[in-house]
Parts: sequence; structure tokens; C-alpha cells
Amino acid sequence: MTEPRPLRVVGRSVPRLDGREKVLGRTRYASDLELPGMLVGKILRSPYPHARIVSVDVSRAERLPGVHAVIHAGNVVQRPFGYGLDNLPLKAEKVRCVGDEVAAVAAESEDAALAALDAIEVVYEPLEAVYDPFEALRDGAVQVHDERPEVDHNVSMRWDYEHGDLAEMERRSAVIVEGTYSSPLSAPASIETHVCTAAFDADGHLTVWTGVHMAFMYRKAIADALGLDWKRITVVQPPIGGSFGGKIDIDPIDLITVLLARASGRPVKVWFSREEEFTGSRVRQPMHIRLRTGADAEGNLLFREADIVSDNGAYNAWGSHALLVVMQTISSLYRVPAVRMRSRVVYTNKMYGGSVRGFGNPEATFAVESQTEEIAEALGIDPIELRLRNANRPGEVTPQGMRITSCGLAECLETVRRRSGWEGRRGRLRGARRGLGAACFLHVGGGARIYPSDGCGTIARIDEAGGVTVISGATELGQGSETVLAMITAEELGVPLSAVTVRQADTEVKPWDVGAHASRTTFVAGNSARLAAAELRRKLLETAAEVLEAAPEDLELVDGVVSVRGVPERSIPYEKVARRRLLRQGGDTLIATAFYAPPTEPQGPGYLGNISAAYGFGAHVAEVEVDVETGLVTVLGLWTAHDVGRAINPAGVEGQILGGAVMGLGLALTEELRLTPEGGLMLPSPREYGMLTARGVPPITVDLVETVDPEGPFGAKGVGEAGLIPVAAAVANAVADAVGIRPRSYPLAPWKVLEWIRRGERSRVVRRQGPPGRARTGPGAPPARTERLA
Repeated sequence: MTEPRPLRVVGRSVPRLDGREKVLGRTRYASDLELPGMLVGKILRSPYPHARIVSVDVSRAERLPGVHAVIHAGNVVQRPFGYGLDNLPLKAEKVRCVGDEVAAVAAESEDAALAALDAIEVVYEPLEAVYDPFEALRDGAVQVHDERPEVDHNVSMRWDYEHGDLAEMERRSAVIVEGTYSSPLSAPASIETHVCTAAFDADGHLTVWTGVHMAFMYRKAIADALGLDWKRITVVQPPIGGSFGGKIDIDPIDLITVLLARASGRPVKVWFSREEEFTGSRVRQPMHIRLRTGADAEGNLLFREADIVSDNGAYNAWGSHALLVVMQTISSLYRVPAVRMRSRVVYTNKMYGGSVRGFGNPEATFAVESQTEEIAEALGIDPIELRLRNANRPGEVTPQGMRITSCGLAECLETVRRRSGWEGRRGRLRGARRGLGAACFLHVGGGARIYPSDGCGTIARIDEAGGVTVISGATELGQGSETVLAMITAEELGVPLSAVTVRQADTEVKPWDVGAHASRTTFVAGNSARLAAAELRRKLLETAAEVLEAAPEDLELVDGVVSVRGVPERSIPYEKVARRRLLRQGGDTLIATAFYAPPTEPQGPGYLGNISAAYGFGAHVAEVEVDVETGLVTVLGLWTAHDVGRAINPAGVEGQILGGAVMGLGLALTEELRLTPEGGLMLPSPREYGMLTARGVPPITVDLVETVDPEGPFGAKGVGEAGLIPVAAAVANAVADAVGIRPRSYPLAPWKVLEWIRRGERSRVVRRQGPPGRARTGPGAPPARTERLA
């Protein structure tokens, strides 16, 4: 879509429309909801990572004063849910990780509910557990899901892909590097914990209040898991206090809340404590990526070969599909003629993976961009120059079938090179134990076609006072999407931004949308809002033409005034036009509906197809200082440049990138969920988890590169996840520049850095000279371990 009119709203930084209410503490979140007669729900969790449930005795709990319902697998109707239908809301025969839900209570107070949990007697038969995915793959290993005979060696899924002639490209390679790169168990850790309230009315209609991303799919999932009629379920999404992917999925808390409401006959609210938010929520699952990359002597990339093990945890949730995104980066970041990827999603007795921000891309980018700099070092080529040589360009179609429309990757690289002082400083600061590292990324920016439809609906109306109300299917997670949709509507309609209100409605009112994921809301919901606004504009001009005695095509609507083009004195405020259309014999309402589905295609056999209508690109440079006595890595600065298509609200876009970058720094340096020998979490709290505070954030520079995507609303592309993705890779590459060692995993904890320094950690670099087969190890680069590294 192109826009000939000058932009008056889009492209200007405006405060978030919901910001004042939030700052003043007036916003009511899910935890603030109170209903008459509402009970408190609490969940009893397994202390064992793997055990058989021998018996559950709830008789004492049921007799306690104030207790209205005690449920477990033996007294409720429930069905399996999740990918592969391998999970139950309340576990029936076995528990498979610490924190598994075994029973739940609903009582008149929190104290009564906790007392009832203490009164439940569960007898377990502990079983051998497996925490290491490589151990889980061995012959004779514990089978996490022995009830699923189709699962071989704990492999729940495989994601395999290839293109090109890998053997030929390997033969032609002057340099081949290889190594194994690992990421940790980590958490989305939003400020608002999970909260769910459920209530049945007198006619049996269910209403659920929750912060889920995907309200319509959530409604269907509740119906399927609990045997309900989904026409008689309403999902209400209160303002959400952050998610980062943690609330995207249907979780046991949601289904258990509904079961408690049904059993008690009263509204029930269940909320997680801060500790439960770590133990009972979905996580970012660990990945181990063994990667080989080859290039010719000029630095042209020729092949990548990846063998990936994803530590899935106990059940298949969204995280089991993160390999789809890993595949896109391995196959299509830069131009690579041949790629082979083999991956296994492996069950273990740990918390299971969800759709955490970036969804597999930080892990893939860490591996790919580490090896990009290693290739450059082996060839003696500047790492940014090598990236520019291989950078994706507009108009290309990757071998996986991803059609690249707009692409500012080269400009992003040039921007961070200039802003960071790269050319004068990179490789020249080692005496001060300082270094610079770069990393790029590729990510979907125009939706992701993983469902039959990736569309979004909009209802827009103008009332008799001129107020414009937009009801979008999209979900506001705290990312500022309501402000963006209001700006797009005001721009397309031609009215002041102050006239537009975006309402968050429930599934009884709002039009269908697949949900907030894959950085899609600005692109998909924005296009939908623009289509609805264009239809309203058409109706306004149709009626104004009668008043101004001119053809509709000769009219313009600017800043809320309709006028004859070139004759500004022949004009009328749009509010009067709205009233004229409504308040007359035969009048009608000014209302428009629209549904926008991106021009994408589901990836078929071989994972080929254009999964997104646009792709986001960017580049980061990090500067670090390394204390070689303690191993402490300090990030001194981060320079970021992002191809955003067009920034609808530049301040909002910068905020998204800054927030993502800070989250990425946490992953790079400190964040990790560490397990006890018994399989539980070690000190599950934000502090012990390693969340960065404001004092730990270095100066961050954000540059927006605008490429004006032809399909995006006013040229915009999605940016919600982008700021996070390349940070860990850039920091690791900066450490390599500072002290000459190659980080193999993140977070870059001091003890790990010291160990890498002690053993002189390097990649295995094979440099071919002359005919194929004559190879030697690169100068100064002794072979690194190629097995899984800690």
C-alpha cells in the first residue's frame, strides 16, 4: 500500500494513549477484578520431577470451613490438551516435572485455600528422572511419556530441512568453522503474574477473565479440554501487565480455574505468586546447536549444517515449535546456497517450553552470528564487511521461499558501523580488555502463517458527536498497539488523533483475530484498521458531496475538515457530515468492518513457503570490558539499527527496541533458571533469576531505518521481538574481540568466562588450500571441543 497524501499523524512521536491511566495507577488489571461471591483458588503442585501418583485423599480438605471445592483428576471431567495432546490440567497417573498440577481448591479466603492444600494427602511413587536431553536420547533412558509408544528415545518432534548441494558447497569452501552453542532455561518474567477468573451464569454460560494473547483460540481450547460448548464461552481480556510470550498459551491454570468455578458454583480467581510465576509458567527451553559454516576465500557464505537438540521439558506446548523460527534464521539470514538442518525436540523432566519473546531466534542467531565472525576472522576480513557481502537484499526470495520485500539490512550495518566507531576501534582495544562485536538478525515482520488464517478483523464507527471508536480483534499486551491503531485510523480517515478511541472488547463483541504473536499486531491489525477507516472515509465523502455539491472524488478530508480540493472555503467539519448522514429520513450509521489477511502461505512439505508478508532486519554492535581475573563481563555500550519499514509512532518503536535490548542483555549476561539436584528451581525469584535492574543497563543507541514496506500499513513492519534477538550474539562476539576466546553459551557468567579463558576456547577452523582434502587448522586456532559444551 502506498500513500500519496502527506502524513499528519503517522511518523510523529506521541505519548501512549493509555499511559496516563497507568502512571496514575487507575488501570484495572486482571488481579484487580472482584465479583460477588468470588472464591480464591489455589493449586497443589508436585514436589517430584517424575513420580507415579498412587493416591489422592481430599477428604480432610473438603471438611475444612470456608472450602467450597477440592478437585483432582479423579473427580473432574478433563481431556488432554497441548501439541500432541500429551498434557492434562490435573495430572492423573504420573507427574513429569516439579510443579505439575495435582489438585486444586476454591475457598472463601487465601488462608482457607492454603490450609486446604496442606490437608490434601498425595502418595507418590518416585521414579527415575532425566534432566539432560542428551541423556534422554540414549538407549535405555527413562521414557518421560511411556504411554506414547510412537515417541522414540524421548523425541517428541523432528524439524528437518535442507536446500542446495551441501557436499559440493563444502568441497568449494576455503574455510569451514564448527562449534556447539548452548542457551539456558530462562523465563519471560513479566511484572504481572498469571491471573485467571472464571464464572458460570445461571444459564451455564462461562465467562473467563485472563491476560491471554489469543482469545479466540483460547476459547476453543477451553471447550475442547473440558467438554464445553464454545459458543457459550466468553473471554474477556483485561489490561495486561506484560507477557513477553508467557501468556500466549492455554495453561493448566486456566483450565483449573474453570473446573473450580464449575465444581463450586461460584466465581473463582486463581493468581500466581511470584515464586509460582517461575515454577508454574512456560519457559524458554534450552537449545544446543552444533553448527558448521563454510565460505569461499572471498568471504561468500556457501553452506550451513546444523544439528539441534531442543530441551523440550515435560510436555509439548508452543516451545516445541520454536525450531520453525530457528530454521528461518539458519536457512535465510544472509544468502547461503546450501543448508541442512536436523533437529530433535526432546522430552525431559523439567518445566516445558512456551513461546517466549523471540521464539527460538535468539538461540539461532547466537550460533549463526558467532560463526559469521569466526569465518571473517579466519579469512582476515572485517566482520561487518563480510556481512555486507552476504546481506539479504530487497526483491530476493530465499531458498526456503521467503519473499523479501523491503530490506534495510545493509543500511543497518552501515549505521552501527558508523555510530559505534567500529573501524577505528574494533580489534584495537584488546590491551584494555575491551572489544566490539556485531550481530544481525532476520525475523518475521508481517505475521506468521502457522494457522489456516493469520488475519485480523476491525469494527470502526463514527457517532453523532464525531467520536471515532475502533474495536480491533488485536490484543494490547502493554506494547502500545492501541496507540498505533488509533494513529493509523486517524491518518487514513483524516481526523485528529484525539477523536479516535480504541476499545478492548471481549469475544462476544470484538471481531476475530488469531492473536498477538510473531510481531504481527502493527502489520496485520494495522492494515485491518486502515481498511475500515478507508471505508468510513468513503462514506463520509459520499455524504459530504451532497452538502458541498461536488463529486466525492473532488473532496479531501484533512484534519477533520471536508473541503473541495483547491477551494478550501467550500468546506464542512466531518462531525456535521456524520450527523447529516445519521439524523435524516432514511439515514444510516457510519460503521465499517474490515478483515485483513496477509498475502502469505502456509509452509508445506519441506517447510517451503512465504510464511510472512514482510521481514524485519537489523544489526547491533556491543562494546564490552572483560575482567580476566574474575571473568566479569561489563557491557559499556550497545548500538542498534532496525529496519522498521516505517515507524508509526517513533517513540513507541524506540521503546520496544530498548525494552527488547535490555531483555537481551539479561539473557546475555545473567538470566538463567537453575535447577536443584531434585529437579526443582533454585531460588525462584527475580533477583536470583538474574533480571537486570536499571543500574545494570548501559547506554543504548537506537537508529530507525525506514524502508517503507509495500504491504505494511503506511509502510510499517513488526518490531516487537526484534530488539532482543541479536544482543547475546553481539556481546559474545565483543568478548571474543576483547580477550581472544570464543564464548560457547550464554549467559556469560563469570565462572564460564574464566573457564573459556583457561582452556583458550576457540572454534575448530579448517582452512582449505589447494585441492579439496588438503586442510590444516587455522593459525592460532587450536581445535575446540565439538561435543556439547556447558
